[in-house]
Amino acid sequence: MRAVGLITEYNPFHNGHLHHLRQSLAVTGAEVSVAVMSGHFLQRGEPALVDKWLRAEMALAAGVDVVIELPFPWACNSAPHFARGAVQALGALGGIDALCFGSEAGEIDPLRRCADLLATEGKTVAAETAALLRQGVNYPAARARSVAALDAAAAPLLETPNNILGLEYLRALAETASPIVPFTIGRTGAGYHDEEASGEIASATGIRRMLGAGRGVEPYLPPAVHEIFAGALAAGGGLDSDHLHRLLLARILRGPESLAGLYQIEDGLAERLFAAALESSCYDELVDSINARHLTRTRIQRLLAYVLNETRRDEMDAFLEAGPLYLHLLGSSEKGRAFLGSCRKTLTVPLVQNYSRIHPLLNRRYGAATPSGRLAQQMLESELRATRVYTLLMKNFAAANRNRDFFQDVLIPSD
Repeated sequence: MRAVGLITEYNPFHNGHLHHLRQSLAVTGAEVSVAVMSGHFLQRGEPALVDKWLRAEMALAAGVDVVIELPFPWACNSAPHFARGAVQALGALGGIDALCFGSEAGEIDPLRRCADLLATEGKTVAAETAALLRQGVNYPAARARSVAALDAAAAPLLETPNNILGLEYLRALAETASPIVPFTIGRTGAGYHDEEASGEIASATGIRRMLGAGRGVEPYLPPAVHEIFAGALAAGGGLDSDHLHRLLLARILRGPESLAGLYQIEDGLAERLFAAALESSCYDELVDSINARHLTRTRIQRLLAYVLNETRRDEMDAFLEAGPLYLHLLGSSEKGRAFLGSCRKTLTVPLVQNYSRIHPLLNRRYGAATPSGRLAQQMLESELRATRVYTLLMKNFAAANRNRDFFQDVLIPSD
């Protein structure tokens, strides 16, 4: 059964995602689609609009066959780490023949040439980028300028978000010697950051803006998806930014010294966070008040997510070095279950479905007292913590237990 991998966030699933799903199956000749999807915190550092199970349910309703969670250390991180973790997850599952991603370029060859340039001239690009960072240039602009000095034609590929992620997918495939074959399709309609719709396609950013302004988004979501999404929002299952802001203030106002040792909290940043927290009146104001020329808004949002989730530097470095040590299955169709059954012999890490048995499962795989065993348990705790924290951000948490990962069954779409 030929399978195509999709690396996704689905925040929320919209008509552009449906186009990507259908085209991915068509251009790769795949019979089954496997989405590696971010959990409760996303690549840009924002908490998801609705929880990971609702987003998986929407994906399954739209026709995705398997939804695997991308763990927090990779889901909420820079493009290289995000891409590498997702590629490692697809590789660990086994049985994935192709990876298809959307890009502004719409062609694989220019992206492949640029990825090769970044690989062969990596030290030169890194040195020049670092020099520009010291001058206060933010990372994306610094790297684009560094590449332009080597190949002017390649530099524009580093200016748009889906191209940037696509380049990192190609690099991750090469660096892990993955047999997965990459494909790309051009984005249609609204761009990644566009706030206005183009026909029946609006970006996820645009949809979130519409929701924030009290506008309807039904034309931009597949009907089955909209029914699930609208029902969740009506029941109070969505994100409350005021809850997010207050939880962050409660953590940061413990003092700058309490932030020491957290991931990516560099010299002086703890003091900046504390000063901003003293005066901010909402989440956006908190983000905007953390003034540092070399930090993008996305980077600041990720820093706040690390603070919120007590993400320690030493643990995160160890996670990123090891790669995902288990896979968490969120949902699958009947066809997806048949595919997963065929992957039993190719799995290189445990595939977790019922969390009631996860501790013995990890202990059997790695050994309870081994470094890998301890790290797997720490990785699990980071996921559990992200879920518990996320329940505090919801307008109305209706479940009985905040350790929801232990009580939520694998989702199976109804016929």
